[in-house]
Amino acid sequence: MSTKTASARPRHDRASLYDEITGKIIAELEAGRVPWVQPWGTAAAKAPLAMPRNAATGRQYSGINVLILWGAVIKRGYPAQSWLTFRQALSLGGNVRKGERGTTVVYADRFVPEDERQRSRETGDDEQAIPFLKRFTVFNAAQCENLPETIAAVAPPPPPGMIEPQVGALIRASGVDFRIGGDRAFYAPGPDFVMVPPPQAYFEPINWHRTALHELGHATGHPSRLCRDLSGSFGTKKYAFEELVAEMNAAFCCASLGIVPTVRHADYIGSWLEVLHEDNRAIVRAASQASKAADWLLSWVPGLGVARNANSEAGNSSSQASSWRRIPLSGMVAP
Repeated sequence: MSTKTASARPRHDRASLYDEITGKIIAELEAGRVPWVQPWGTAAAKAPLAMPRNAATGRQYSGINVLILWGAVIKRGYPAQSWLTFRQALSLGGNVRKGERGTTVVYADRFVPEDERQRSRETGDDEQAIPFLKRFTVFNAAQCENLPETIAAVAPPPPPGMIEPQVGALIRASGVDFRIGGDRAFYAPGPDFVMVPPPQAYFEPINWHRTALHELGHATGHPSRLCRDLSGSFGTKKYAFEELVAEMNAAFCCASLGIVPTVRHADYIGSWLEVLHEDNRAIVRAASQASKAADWLLSWVPGLGVARNANSEAGNSSSQASSWRRIPLSGMVAP
């Protein structure tokens, strides 16, 4: 009996955590706010546009944690995108100020118990991994004191002149068939090409770059790249899910390149809500896949050199953090 209770509790905890995350995203969308589009560069945002990162290691957070931490920065008015665990603040010679409340982020992965490994060896069957979802608490650097100046300092935004060349270099280096012309933007999965109208067709030229990154996000799903399911036709849940991935991918890429993201497809909010109401794990999966797409695209930007994935850093987790590879986002794939 005790074994059943012990095994049931983690599943219940995972379900509760998925419900908690999805409920927050649904509430934002129902209020007409898109969580991956924040008011950077306005009086409502004290922090600069950037991807959230762990201040102790320099690694970026990914997947659903980006939305969680961006939301906390805006809601609580933090001036920085740097985060630390309680122990990391102490290890740097600082501390979290008394009375401060942290922000909950998550880490998802799978493991194979020893008895399952034994069963696999005896039967010859494949090992069955068990998914787990773990929550831990981080604090914004602004909630801490006595940190080194290099940790507490707010990083300057990238020079505006570097934005357009970086996107152009990304497009050329990626090898994606990228065509400029026509009067609408789209990705064609069969022939595998992206079509985007010329920059002069946009009221604000910077929006051309956002659109390009959105459509390139779709292109990362091709079987020769990240191999996502692109079979959904317009109006289906599969189509809405892929649009969710492409939208968040564009937001993550824009934040990494210093381009202020805006929502391009507000008319999809209704279909996104339908997907999230039906599946409480959809937003976690979509954010994970969006991070993988952004990682793939940004890997083609010369000299970007971004250290990624701080999602596993919960206090004493250096062994986990050291195992990430160049495109390291499997840790945020929802089971």
